[in-house]
Amino acid sequence: MSSRPASVRITDLAHPEFPDATLEIMAMVEPIAAELSFKFDDILAAAMSETGLDDFGDDWFREPLSVLLSAYENEADLSAWGRVSSHTQVVGHLRNRLRVENYIKQYPEVLDEQIVAPIIIIGQPRTGTTHLHNLLAQDPELRSLPYWESLEPVPSAAEMTSADPAAGRRERCAMGLDMINTAMPYFKRMHDMTVNHVHEEIQLLAIGGSTQLFETLSLIPSWRDWYLANDQTPAYEYLGRVLACCQHLRGGTRWVLKSPQHVEQIPILLKTFPDATFVFTHRDPVAVITSTATMIAYTARFSTAEVNPQRIGAYWADRVETMLNAGVRDHHLLPPERTIDVDFNEFMAGDLAMVTRIYEIAGQPFPSTSRAPMEAFMVDHPRGVHGGVIYDLAGDFGLDANELRRRFTPYTDHFGVPLEN
Repeated sequence: MSSRPASVRITDLAHPEFPDATLEIMAMVEPIAAELSFKFDDILAAAMSETGLDDFGDDWFREPLSVLLSAYENEADLSAWGRVSSHTQVVGHLRNRLRVENYIKQYPEVLDEQIVAPIIIIGQPRTGTTHLHNLLAQDPELRSLPYWESLEPVPSAAEMTSADPAAGRRERCAMGLDMINTAMPYFKRMHDMTVNHVHEEIQLLAIGGSTQLFETLSLIPSWRDWYLANDQTPAYEYLGRVLACCQHLRGGTRWVLKSPQHVEQIPILLKTFPDATFVFTHRDPVAVITSTATMIAYTARFSTAEVNPQRIGAYWADRVETMLNAGVRDHHLLPPERTIDVDFNEFMAGDLAMVTRIYEIAGQPFPSTSRAPMEAFMVDHPRGVHGGVIYDLAGDFGLDANELRRRFTPYTDHFGVPLEN
């Protein structure tokens, strides 16, 4: 085997440097960005024009969408590329919503689909959630969400009747990933993504109208405040609606789901998926904040006119604290017979042993036909294959590790989370 690339220090977080080809594309989109409208009615009209459809389903999404669009205009400090990207994504979420509603009209039996006993991973980034999600997704007896499907869960009317309804969606996904990897060559070191990479359901929650995905793409405090102040049950109910479409289209029975935002939505999870098994992953929050802030600051170059790493660091230190405090508050609501707390270091030391424990709690058989694909995945996808990133919490974000640990004592004490050097 070839040696892994050496770890790198990302030195241009505050002042991004782009390849010449990316700079040319960014310059080309400036006149396009200037013409884009973030007015509510214009956004809806764009989605309807693209699809020829006009039924968005229930109206709950309209309030969070209005808050989001206002935040994009007044808070996000979007670059020209950011305006194009944000506009494209919002219109895309609405286009997906129109297709979901149209698909259910065509196939009303979709509403009879049941999302039965999913295994839901709740935990912050860098706590082993991605590795665990990847492993469970290898099991042919479990249903997961590939990245291409998360971006477009329901094909267009034209693609629906084609020989391979997923081909166009895979191709569009690949094009987007090519752009990301060209403009941000270090991104895969932090979170490698491929067309078939198993993905979180944050994109599906966006179709419902509300997702923490929006926060990861721009600093939009007014959106955060709305999200935290309002009951997210309708967004999670719509998530179930989209999962039912996916299940009807491509089959599958027992889902594996994952998202960091679930940590602060435990009561809503229990209402939406009352028979789920819950896997709560834990790690020193300083490691979580350091890597999360670095990844978000690095990707901000794609959307923000002036990247401010210290503001990003402070924002995400606060958000992680809010989420973990909610997890401490609500953990007792989780059914103990269907809940397991997973320490990051223990999981890394024996990943399949931990999977075995999770399957026992979930009542999921773990035969060799399920174990073998996981073992093969670990051989084919060794950790750190693209090289690592050298993090600098104080230098990049102005944050003090000891002060953060004092802030997170309620969480680390409650769950007995070991601190890292």
